[in-house]
Amino acid sequence: MIIRSSNANPIQPSEITSEALFHGRRDWIKSTIAMGGAALLPGLAACGAEAQGVRLAGVKPNPQFLATDIDKLNKADEFKSYCNFYEFGTDKSDPPVMAKSLKTRPWTVAVEGEVNKPQVFDIDALYKLAPLEERVYRFRCVEAWSMVIPWVGIPLAELIKRVEPRGNAKYVEFVTLADKAQMPGLRSSVLDWPYVEGLRMDEAMHPLTLLTFGAYGEMLANQNGAPVRMVVPWKYGFKSGKSIVKIRFVEKEPRTAWVKAGPSEYGFYSNVNPMVDHARWSQASERRIGEFSKRKTLMFNGYANEVASLYAGMDLKKFI
Repeated sequence: MIIRSSNANPIQPSEITSEALFHGRRDWIKSTIAMGGAALLPGLAACGAEAQGVRLAGVKPNPQFLATDIDKLNKADEFKSYCNFYEFGTDKSDPPVMAKSLKTRPWTVAVEGEVNKPQVFDIDALYKLAPLEERVYRFRCVEAWSMVIPWVGIPLAELIKRVEPRGNAKYVEFVTLADKAQMPGLRSSVLDWPYVEGLRMDEAMHPLTLLTFGAYGEMLANQNGAPVRMVVPWKYGFKSGKSIVKIRFVEKEPRTAWVKAGPSEYGFYSNVNPMVDHARWSQASERRIGEFSKRKTLMFNGYANEVASLYAGMDLKKFI
């Protein structure tokens, strides 16, 4: 079963997909990515579309996180064809087409800032930090849609322990690739690039927080954040940064891309909370992709038993 438990660049409402527009869409682009592929070997030199559909070897399902009758898996093509990745366009159908230009090998992730052991990790070295796990997590978007996805990754805490954060490291900042040659969406001023997200240290160390390399047993598709992204299942999806190239440990709260764009709508914490509405729509319910009717939004996306203690004493209407 799934465990239950001041704007420098203000964003315009017209530039963000509204809930109404989402509900009005009837047809989603079908994925053209191949679903088969050979097992991934260490040091595989894959790039762009060549990495699509490649199986990840040695993945062990975590028995604590399995699909249920209540939370059935979404189809892989739903996951691959309905995406938020503004570096490749603001429409959900843009990334599956435009992200084909992304080269995912070679790829490195620099870990720096307030740590005793700063390092630059090759993507294949990251795979080896801990056994790869498959975990079925609910994924909830701030736009009031959701999916259930079998992610593949390792606890972010495994990486954090190896770089030895210093005592003054209070937050972890994640920086996404910003390459105009590969990412046509960077020509838009919808956000202040590069895309930056962040977590408080205890959030980053939480066992649910996943450094993610794949989904559905395969390497991440480009449009889903290849080759490495974050998945923080109790927060709205935009907190889970994609195509990460830098992880920084810092003393002060990071100034994230969406906080700069619209702090009253996209706060730093952005925990899934049905009692705090978005400025332009209710968060009390959500529409699971592939379903017709809405369902009630669960506090912390259903992970309250695991994470509510992180926010004890905080006013969650203030710290959105």
